[in-house]
Amino acid sequence: MSFDELLKDLQGQNKAEEDHNFVELDLLFTDSFMAKHSSSMNFADFLEKGNFQVKTYEDIRNIPDELFDRYIDRETDYANWESMLEAASREYAGHEKK
Repeated sequence: MSFDELLKDLQGQNKAEEDHNFVELDLLFTDSFMAKHSSSMNFADFLEKGNFQVKTYEDIRNIPDELFDRYIDRETDYANWESMLEAASREYAGHEKK
């Protein structure tokens, strides 16, 4: 899945159930990615630590950008959600090509 396709998903331009390229959050933000780039061992723990209730991309879209970006800046190697998402997308795409 390209970064552009993932952004379309996040912007609601594609429906997960209709998109064969849809990537679930826990597959995109693998345990190894989260352990390497944050103080959390997995994405679910990362979200729970920040008191975010996220089950879908829609839930992430509903988090105020400034709030999520501040949390990501504080708790990860990334300055904001967009940079973290881009890095995870590149890593995921690299593993898919192998």
